[in-house]
Amino acid sequence: MRTLIDIVAGLAILANAVIYGTDVFGAIVQRPAIAAVDDRTLTQSLGHIHRVADRRLKLITISGLIAAVATAVVAAASGALAALAVIIFIAVYTQVAKPVNTALTAAALAHRVPDNARELQARWDSVINGRVALQTIALVALCVALAAA
Repeated sequence: MRTLIDIVAGLAILANAVIYGTDVFGAIVQRPAIAAVDDRTLTQSLGHIHRVADRRLKLITISGLIAAVATAVVAAASGALAALAVIIFIAVYTQVAKPVNTALTAAALAHRVPDNARELQARWDSVINGRVALQTIALVALCVALAAA
Protein backbone atom coordinates (compact mmCIF):
# COMPACT_ATOMS: atom_id res chain seq x y z
CA MET A 1 0.00 0.00 0.00
CA ARG A 2 2.87 2.37 0.82
CA THR A 3 4.26 2.02 -2.72
CA LEU A 4 0.85 2.74 -4.28
CA ILE A 5 0.46 5.91 -2.16
CA ASP A 6 4.00 6.98 -3.09
CA ILE A 7 3.27 6.56 -6.79
CA VAL A 8 -0.12 8.29 -6.96
CA ALA A 9 0.87 11.09 -4.58
CA GLY A 10 4.11 11.60 -6.51
CA LEU A 11 2.22 11.82 -9.81
CA ALA A 12 -0.29 14.23 -8.27
CA ILE A 13 2.51 16.39 -6.90
CA LEU A 14 4.29 16.51 -10.25
CA ALA A 15 1.19 17.38 -12.27
CA ASN A 16 -0.07 19.99 -9.81
CA ALA A 17 3.41 21.48 -9.42
CA VAL A 18 3.40 22.33 -13.14
CA ILE A 19 0.12 24.23 -12.76
CA TYR A 20 1.31 25.80 -9.49
CA GLY A 21 4.51 27.02 -11.09
CA THR A 22 2.61 28.44 -14.06
CA ASP A 23 0.23 30.35 -11.80
CA VAL A 24 3.00 31.60 -9.51
CA PHE A 25 4.78 32.93 -12.60
CA GLY A 26 1.53 34.60 -13.69
CA ALA A 27 1.04 36.17 -10.28
CA ILE A 28 4.53 37.48 -9.60
CA VAL A 29 6.00 38.07 -13.09
CA GLN A 30 3.41 38.15 -15.86
CA ARG A 31 0.76 40.30 -14.13
CA PRO A 32 3.06 43.23 -13.25
CA ALA A 33 4.88 43.01 -16.61
CA ILE A 34 1.63 43.12 -18.59
CA ALA A 35 0.44 46.11 -16.58
CA ALA A 36 3.27 48.10 -18.19
CA VAL A 37 2.38 47.44 -21.85
CA ASP A 38 -0.22 48.90 -24.22
CA ASP A 39 -3.53 47.16 -24.92
CA ARG A 40 -2.43 45.78 -28.30
CA THR A 41 0.66 44.18 -26.76
CA LEU A 42 -1.44 42.84 -23.87
CA THR A 43 -3.93 41.30 -26.30
CA GLN A 44 -1.35 39.79 -28.63
CA SER A 45 0.92 38.48 -25.88
CA LEU A 46 -1.68 37.06 -23.55
CA GLY A 47 -4.01 35.95 -26.31
CA HIS A 48 -1.33 33.68 -27.74
CA ILE A 49 -0.03 32.62 -24.32
CA HIS A 50 -3.55 31.59 -23.26
CA ARG A 51 -4.17 29.81 -26.58
CA VAL A 52 -1.09 27.63 -26.11
CA ALA A 53 -1.49 27.17 -22.34
CA ASP A 54 -5.16 26.20 -22.53
CA ARG A 55 -4.33 23.47 -25.03
CA ARG A 56 -1.21 22.12 -23.36
CA LEU A 57 -2.02 22.44 -19.65
CA LYS A 58 -5.49 20.83 -19.79
CA LEU A 59 -4.11 17.27 -19.76
CA ILE A 60 -1.72 18.09 -16.93
CA THR A 61 -4.56 19.60 -14.85
CA ILE A 62 -6.82 16.60 -15.44
CA SER A 63 -3.97 14.19 -14.67
CA GLY A 64 -3.27 16.07 -11.44
CA LEU A 65 -6.91 15.80 -10.42
CA ILE A 66 -7.08 12.08 -11.19
CA ALA A 67 -3.88 11.45 -9.24
CA ALA A 68 -5.12 13.61 -6.33
CA VAL A 69 -8.39 11.65 -6.24
CA ALA A 70 -6.43 8.40 -6.33
CA THR A 71 -4.33 9.71 -3.45
CA ALA A 72 -7.54 10.54 -1.57
CA VAL A 73 -8.68 6.97 -2.01
CA VAL A 74 -5.47 5.50 -0.65
CA ALA A 75 -4.33 8.20 1.78
CA ALA A 76 -7.61 9.54 3.20
CA ALA A 77 -7.81 13.08 4.56
CA SER A 78 -4.71 14.68 3.03
CA GLY A 79 -5.53 13.29 -0.39
CA ALA A 80 -9.15 14.38 -0.04
CA LEU A 81 -8.07 17.93 0.81
CA ALA A 82 -5.75 17.94 -2.20
CA ALA A 83 -8.50 16.68 -4.51
CA LEU A 84 -10.95 19.28 -3.15
CA ALA A 85 -8.43 22.09 -3.68
CA VAL A 86 -7.85 20.97 -7.28
CA ILE A 87 -11.60 20.71 -7.93
CA ILE A 88 -12.12 24.27 -6.64
CA PHE A 89 -9.12 25.43 -8.70
CA ILE A 90 -10.67 23.93 -11.85
CA ALA A 91 -14.02 25.59 -11.08
CA VAL A 92 -12.38 29.02 -10.60
CA TYR A 93 -10.33 28.56 -13.75
CA THR A 94 -13.34 27.45 -15.81
CA GLN A 95 -15.67 30.17 -14.56
CA VAL A 96 -13.30 33.15 -14.45
CA ALA A 97 -9.96 32.64 -16.21
CA LYS A 98 -11.01 30.47 -19.17
CA PRO A 99 -13.52 33.00 -20.61
CA VAL A 100 -10.81 35.69 -20.45
CA ASN A 101 -8.32 33.35 -22.10
CA THR A 102 -10.83 32.59 -24.86
CA ALA A 103 -11.61 36.27 -25.49
CA LEU A 104 -7.95 37.32 -25.62
CA THR A 105 -7.02 34.33 -27.79
CA ALA A 106 -9.77 35.16 -30.30
CA ALA A 107 -8.71 38.81 -30.39
CA ALA A 108 -5.04 37.93 -30.84
CA LEU A 109 -5.80 35.52 -33.69
CA ALA A 110 -7.99 38.17 -35.35
CA HIS A 111 -5.27 40.81 -34.88
CA ARG A 112 -7.63 43.12 -33.04
CA VAL A 113 -7.63 44.78 -29.64
CA PRO A 114 -10.85 44.42 -27.65
CA ASP A 115 -12.21 47.61 -26.15
CA ASN A 116 -12.22 45.90 -22.77
CA ALA A 117 -8.70 44.38 -22.93
CA ARG A 118 -7.72 45.86 -19.55
CA GLU A 119 -10.99 44.76 -17.93
CA LEU A 120 -10.51 41.25 -19.25
CA GLN A 121 -6.99 41.12 -17.83
CA ALA A 122 -8.20 42.58 -14.50
CA ARG A 123 -10.76 39.77 -14.28
CA TRP A 124 -8.03 37.17 -14.90
CA ASP A 125 -5.77 38.91 -12.35
CA SER A 126 -8.59 38.87 -9.78
CA VAL A 127 -8.32 35.10 -9.31
CA ILE A 128 -4.63 34.36 -9.83
CA ASN A 129 -3.69 34.67 -6.14
CA GLY A 130 -6.58 32.38 -5.18
CA ARG A 131 -5.49 29.89 -7.83
CA VAL A 132 -1.95 29.92 -6.42
CA ALA A 133 -3.35 29.41 -2.88
CA LEU A 134 -5.47 26.46 -4.01
CA GLN A 135 -2.52 24.83 -5.75
CA THR A 136 -0.38 25.45 -2.64
CA ILE A 137 -2.99 23.69 -0.49
CA ALA A 138 -3.14 20.79 -2.94
CA LEU A 139 0.64 20.40 -3.06
CA VAL A 140 1.09 20.62 0.72
CA ALA A 141 -1.72 18.10 1.28
CA LEU A 142 -0.22 15.72 -1.27
CA CYS A 143 3.22 16.03 0.34
CA VAL A 144 1.66 15.30 3.74
CA ALA A 145 -0.12 12.26 2.30
CA LEU A 146 3.15 11.08 0.82
CA ALA A 147 5.10 11.63 4.04
CA ALA A 148 2.43 10.04 6.24
CA ALA A 149 2.10 6.91 4.14
